[in-house]
Amino acid sequence: MGIKLALGLLWLLHLLPRRMLSRAGQGLGLLLMTIGRERRRVVQVNLKLCFPTLDERARRRLARRHFMSAGRALADTSIAWWSSADRLRRLVRVEGWDTHAARAIAAGPTILLAPHFVGVDLLAIRLSLESDAVSMYSRQKNREFDRFLASRRTRFRPIRLASRQDGIKPIVRALREGLPLFFLPDMDFGPEDSIFVPFFGVRAATVDALPRLAALTRAAVVPVIIRQLPVAQGYLVQVDPPWDNYPTGDVVADTHRMNAFIERHAREMPEQYYWLHKRFKTRPAGEPRFY
Repeated sequence: MGIKLALGLLWLLHLLPRRMLSRAGQGLGLLLMTIGRERRRVVQVNLKLCFPTLDERARRRLARRHFMSAGRALADTSIAWWSSADRLRRLVRVEGWDTHAARAIAAGPTILLAPHFVGVDLLAIRLSLESDAVSMYSRQKNREFDRFLASRRTRFRPIRLASRQDGIKPIVRALREGLPLFFLPDMDFGPEDSIFVPFFGVRAATVDALPRLAALTRAAVVPVIIRQLPVAQGYLVQVDPPWDNYPTGDVVADTHRMNAFIERHAREMPEQYYWLHKRFKTRPAGEPRFY
Protein backbone atom coordinates (compact mmCIF):
# COMPACT_ATOMS: atom_id res chain seq x y z
CA MET A 1 0.00 0.00 0.00
CA GLY A 2 1.42 3.40 -1.01
CA ILE A 3 2.02 6.11 1.56
CA LYS A 4 -0.60 8.43 0.09
CA LEU A 5 -3.23 5.69 0.00
CA ALA A 6 -2.48 4.62 3.60
CA LEU A 7 -2.63 8.20 4.88
CA GLY A 8 -5.82 8.78 2.93
CA LEU A 9 -7.39 5.76 4.61
CA LEU A 10 -6.34 6.99 8.05
CA TRP A 11 -7.72 10.44 7.28
CA LEU A 12 -11.08 8.89 6.46
CA LEU A 13 -10.98 6.80 9.64
CA HIS A 14 -10.47 9.86 11.84
CA LEU A 15 -13.92 11.07 10.81
CA LEU A 16 -15.52 8.12 12.58
CA PRO A 17 -16.88 8.33 16.12
CA ARG A 18 -14.17 7.39 18.57
CA ARG A 19 -15.43 3.94 19.52
CA MET A 20 -15.94 2.97 15.89
CA LEU A 21 -12.49 4.31 15.06
CA SER A 22 -10.85 2.22 17.78
CA ARG A 23 -12.74 -0.91 16.75
CA ALA A 24 -11.76 -0.34 13.14
CA GLY A 25 -8.16 -0.02 14.29
CA GLN A 26 -8.31 -3.37 16.06
CA GLY A 27 -9.56 -4.92 12.85
CA LEU A 28 -6.77 -3.20 10.94
CA GLY A 29 -4.27 -4.71 13.36
CA LEU A 30 -5.62 -8.20 12.75
CA LEU A 31 -5.39 -7.60 9.01
CA LEU A 32 -1.76 -6.51 9.34
CA MET A 33 -1.03 -9.61 11.40
CA THR A 34 -2.52 -11.78 8.66
CA ILE A 35 -0.70 -10.22 5.71
CA GLY A 36 2.47 -9.00 7.45
CA ARG A 37 4.45 -12.21 7.58
CA GLU A 38 7.79 -10.59 8.46
CA ARG A 39 6.41 -8.39 11.27
CA ARG A 40 4.39 -11.32 12.61
CA ARG A 41 7.58 -13.36 12.84
CA VAL A 42 9.41 -10.49 14.61
CA VAL A 43 6.65 -10.32 17.22
CA GLN A 44 6.74 -14.10 17.70
CA VAL A 45 10.52 -14.10 18.17
CA ASN A 46 10.38 -11.21 20.66
CA LEU A 47 7.65 -12.83 22.72
CA LYS A 48 9.48 -16.17 22.78
CA LEU A 49 12.65 -14.45 24.02
CA CYS A 50 10.91 -12.30 26.62
CA PHE A 51 8.25 -14.73 27.86
CA PRO A 52 9.95 -18.13 27.66
CA THR A 53 7.61 -19.65 30.25
CA LEU A 54 4.53 -19.06 28.09
CA ASP A 55 3.52 -21.96 25.90
CA GLU A 56 3.13 -21.47 22.17
CA ARG A 57 -0.64 -21.09 22.34
CA ALA A 58 -0.39 -18.36 24.99
CA ARG A 59 2.21 -16.51 22.93
CA ARG A 60 -0.04 -16.65 19.87
CA ARG A 61 -2.89 -15.15 21.88
CA LEU A 62 -0.57 -12.43 23.19
CA ALA A 63 0.66 -11.69 19.66
CA ARG A 64 -2.94 -11.36 18.47
CA ARG A 65 -3.74 -8.94 21.30
CA HIS A 66 -0.61 -6.97 20.46
CA PHE A 67 -1.55 -6.52 16.81
CA MET A 68 -5.04 -5.43 17.84
CA SER A 69 -3.57 -2.95 20.32
CA ALA A 70 -1.06 -1.59 17.80
CA GLY A 71 -3.71 -1.29 15.09
CA ARG A 72 -6.02 0.55 17.44
CA ALA A 73 -3.23 2.93 18.45
CA LEU A 74 -2.45 3.64 14.80
CA ALA A 75 -6.09 4.40 14.03
CA ASP A 76 -6.45 6.53 17.16
CA THR A 77 -3.32 8.48 16.23
CA SER A 78 -5.29 9.86 13.29
CA ILE A 79 -7.08 12.00 15.90
CA ALA A 80 -3.74 13.51 16.90
CA TRP A 81 -2.82 14.03 13.26
CA TRP A 82 -6.00 15.69 12.01
CA SER A 83 -8.56 16.40 14.75
CA SER A 84 -8.84 19.33 17.14
CA ALA A 85 -6.85 19.78 20.32
CA ASP A 86 -10.04 19.37 22.35
CA ARG A 87 -10.78 15.99 20.76
CA LEU A 88 -7.22 14.88 21.46
CA ARG A 89 -7.53 15.94 25.11
CA ARG A 90 -10.72 13.90 25.43
CA LEU A 91 -8.96 10.86 23.96
CA VAL A 92 -5.77 11.13 26.02
CA ARG A 93 -5.86 12.16 29.68
CA VAL A 94 -2.67 13.25 31.44
CA GLU A 95 -2.01 12.72 35.14
CA GLY A 96 0.96 14.10 37.04
CA TRP A 97 2.08 16.76 34.58
CA ASP A 98 1.74 19.78 36.86
CA THR A 99 2.97 17.88 39.90
CA HIS A 100 6.07 16.31 38.36
CA ALA A 101 6.95 17.42 34.82
CA ALA A 102 6.05 21.12 35.00
CA ARG A 103 7.91 21.53 38.29
CA ALA A 104 10.98 19.77 36.95
CA ILE A 105 10.98 21.91 33.79
CA ALA A 106 10.67 25.08 35.84
CA ALA A 107 13.61 23.98 38.02
CA GLY A 108 16.06 23.18 35.22
CA PRO A 109 16.92 20.82 32.34
CA THR A 110 14.46 17.94 32.08
CA ILE A 111 14.36 14.70 30.11
CA LEU A 112 10.95 13.13 29.58
CA LEU A 113 11.65 9.39 29.34
CA ALA A 114 8.99 7.89 27.04
CA PRO A 115 9.44 4.21 26.11
CA HIS A 116 7.93 2.67 23.00
CA PHE A 117 4.46 1.60 23.97
CA VAL A 118 1.90 1.46 21.18
CA GLY A 119 0.44 4.93 21.82
CA VAL A 120 3.76 6.76 21.89
CA ASP A 121 2.94 9.02 18.92
CA LEU A 122 -0.31 9.98 20.63
CA LEU A 123 1.73 10.67 23.76
CA ALA A 124 4.19 12.96 21.99
CA ILE A 125 1.56 15.08 20.25
CA ARG A 126 -0.64 15.19 23.37
CA LEU A 127 2.24 16.50 25.49
CA SER A 128 2.97 19.16 22.88
CA LEU A 129 -0.26 20.75 24.13
CA GLU A 130 1.40 21.13 27.54
CA SER A 131 4.87 22.47 26.76
CA ASP A 132 7.49 23.44 24.22
CA ALA A 133 10.05 20.69 23.79
CA VAL A 134 12.81 19.19 21.72
CA SER A 135 12.43 15.68 20.38
CA MET A 136 14.86 13.29 18.74
CA TYR A 137 13.67 11.43 15.67
CA SER A 138 15.03 9.17 12.97
CA ARG A 139 14.62 10.37 9.41
CA GLN A 140 12.28 8.19 7.38
CA LYS A 141 13.54 6.69 4.15
CA ASN A 142 10.48 8.03 2.34
CA ARG A 143 10.95 11.81 2.24
CA GLU A 144 7.27 12.50 1.72
CA PHE A 145 6.35 10.49 4.81
CA ASP A 146 9.20 12.12 6.75
CA ARG A 147 7.81 15.60 5.97
CA PHE A 148 4.31 14.44 6.88
CA LEU A 149 5.37 13.13 10.29
CA ALA A 150 7.28 16.33 11.05
CA SER A 151 4.23 18.42 10.17
CA ARG A 152 1.96 16.32 12.40
CA ARG A 153 4.29 16.32 15.39
CA THR A 154 4.54 20.11 15.29
CA ARG A 155 0.94 20.94 14.36
CA PHE A 156 -0.08 22.31 17.78
CA ARG A 157 3.24 23.83 18.80
CA PRO A 158 6.57 24.40 17.00
CA ILE A 159 8.34 21.49 18.70
CA ARG A 160 12.04 21.47 17.86
CA LEU A 161 12.90 18.24 16.04
CA ALA A 162 16.47 17.01 16.15
CA SER A 163 17.51 14.15 13.90
CA ARG A 164 19.61 11.36 15.36
CA GLN A 165 21.81 11.76 12.31
CA ASP A 166 22.73 15.29 13.49
CA GLY A 167 24.35 14.06 16.70
CA ILE A 168 23.93 15.13 20.28
CA LYS A 169 24.96 18.81 20.18
CA PRO A 170 21.52 20.21 19.20
CA ILE A 171 19.96 18.23 22.06
CA VAL A 172 22.44 19.51 24.65
CA ARG A 173 21.94 23.06 23.40
CA ALA A 174 18.15 22.78 23.64
CA LEU A 175 18.29 21.32 27.16
CA ARG A 176 20.53 24.15 28.30
CA GLU A 177 18.09 26.62 26.75
CA GLY A 178 15.36 25.22 28.98
CA LEU A 179 13.52 22.97 26.52
CA PRO A 180 12.54 19.56 27.91
CA LEU A 181 13.73 16.62 25.84
CA PHE A 182 11.16 14.05 24.74
CA PHE A 183 13.38 10.98 24.68
CA LEU A 184 12.57 7.49 23.37
CA PRO A 185 15.47 5.28 24.43
CA ASP A 186 14.52 1.68 23.73
CA MET A 187 15.24 0.81 20.13
CA ASP A 188 18.16 -1.08 18.65
CA PHE A 189 20.19 1.42 16.63
CA GLY A 190 23.16 -0.87 16.18
CA PRO A 191 26.41 -1.28 18.11
CA GLU A 192 27.57 2.34 17.83
CA ASP A 193 26.93 4.34 21.04
CA SER A 194 25.22 1.29 22.57
CA ILE A 195 26.07 -1.08 25.39
CA PHE A 196 24.68 -4.54 26.11
CA VAL A 197 22.44 -4.62 29.17
CA PRO A 198 19.66 -7.08 30.05
CA PHE A 199 16.11 -6.60 28.85
CA PHE A 200 13.81 -9.43 29.89
CA GLY A 201 16.96 -11.37 30.71
CA VAL A 202 18.34 -11.04 27.17
CA ARG A 203 21.37 -8.89 26.46
CA ALA A 204 20.09 -6.01 24.34
CA ALA A 205 22.06 -3.31 22.54
CA THR A 206 20.85 -0.21 24.36
CA VAL A 207 21.71 3.42 23.70
CA ASP A 208 23.38 4.76 26.84
CA ALA A 209 22.56 8.38 26.06
CA LEU A 210 20.10 8.85 28.94
CA PRO A 211 22.59 8.76 31.83
CA ARG A 212 25.23 10.54 29.76
CA LEU A 213 22.86 13.38 28.82
CA ALA A 214 21.54 13.64 32.36
CA ALA A 215 25.10 13.86 33.71
CA LEU A 216 26.25 16.35 31.07
CA THR A 217 23.31 18.73 31.50
CA ARG A 218 22.33 17.91 35.10
CA ALA A 219 18.86 17.13 33.83
CA ALA A 220 16.09 15.56 35.86
CA VAL A 221 14.72 12.34 34.35
CA VAL A 222 10.91 12.25 34.43
CA PRO A 223 9.37 8.94 33.26
CA VAL A 224 6.23 9.18 31.12
CA ILE A 225 4.13 6.14 30.19
CA ILE A 226 1.04 5.96 28.00
CA ARG A 227 -1.49 3.25 28.78
CA GLN A 228 -4.20 2.11 26.37
CA LEU A 229 -7.43 1.76 28.33
CA PRO A 230 -10.66 0.00 27.30
CA VAL A 231 -12.05 1.51 24.11
CA ALA A 232 -14.60 3.75 25.82
CA GLN A 233 -11.92 5.22 28.11
CA GLY A 234 -9.22 6.15 25.59
CA TYR A 235 -5.67 6.53 26.92
CA LEU A 236 -3.97 7.62 30.13
CA VAL A 237 -0.58 9.31 30.27
CA GLN A 238 1.04 8.83 33.66
CA VAL A 239 3.85 11.23 34.55
CA ASP A 240 5.97 9.88 37.41
CA PRO A 241 8.21 11.79 39.84
CA PRO A 242 11.77 12.48 38.69
CA TRP A 243 14.17 9.66 39.45
CA ASP A 244 16.20 10.06 42.62
CA ASN A 245 19.95 9.53 42.53
CA TYR A 246 20.14 9.44 38.75
CA PRO A 247 22.58 9.24 37.15
CA THR A 248 24.95 7.59 39.59
CA GLY A 249 28.09 7.78 37.45
CA ASP A 250 27.90 4.09 36.58
CA VAL A 251 26.67 4.18 32.97
CA VAL A 252 26.01 0.44 32.79
CA ALA A 253 24.00 0.39 36.02
CA ASP A 254 22.10 3.51 35.04
CA THR A 255 21.21 2.10 31.62
CA HIS A 256 20.19 -1.17 33.26
CA ARG A 257 17.88 0.79 35.58
CA MET A 258 16.22 2.33 32.54
CA ASN A 259 15.68 -1.07 30.91
CA ALA A 260 14.35 -2.52 34.17
CA PHE A 261 11.83 0.33 34.39
CA ILE A 262 10.62 -0.29 30.84
CA GLU A 263 10.47 -4.04 31.42
CA ARG A 264 8.34 -3.60 34.54
CA HIS A 265 5.72 -1.66 32.62
CA ALA A 266 5.90 -4.04 29.66
CA ARG A 267 5.13 -6.92 32.02
CA GLU A 268 2.14 -5.00 33.39
CA MET A 269 0.65 -4.54 29.92
CA PRO A 270 2.53 -6.96 27.62
CA GLU A 271 0.20 -6.49 24.67
CA GLN A 272 1.05 -2.79 24.57
CA TYR A 273 4.84 -2.82 24.31
CA TYR A 274 6.13 -2.28 20.77
CA TRP A 275 7.10 -5.85 19.92
CA LEU A 276 7.06 -5.08 16.18
CA HIS A 277 10.59 -3.70 16.46
CA LYS A 278 13.64 -5.97 16.19
CA ARG A 279 14.73 -5.09 19.71
CA PHE A 280 17.43 -7.79 19.81
CA LYS A 281 18.78 -7.35 16.27
CA THR A 282 22.34 -6.45 17.31
CA ARG A 283 24.09 -9.34 19.05
CA PRO A 284 27.33 -9.53 21.00
CA ALA A 285 30.25 -10.94 19.05
CA GLY A 286 29.90 -14.66 18.48
CA GLU A 287 26.19 -14.87 19.34
CA PRO A 288 23.72 -16.09 16.67
CA ARG A 289 21.11 -13.74 15.25
CA PHE A 290 17.52 -14.09 16.37
CA TYR A 291 15.66 -12.77 13.32
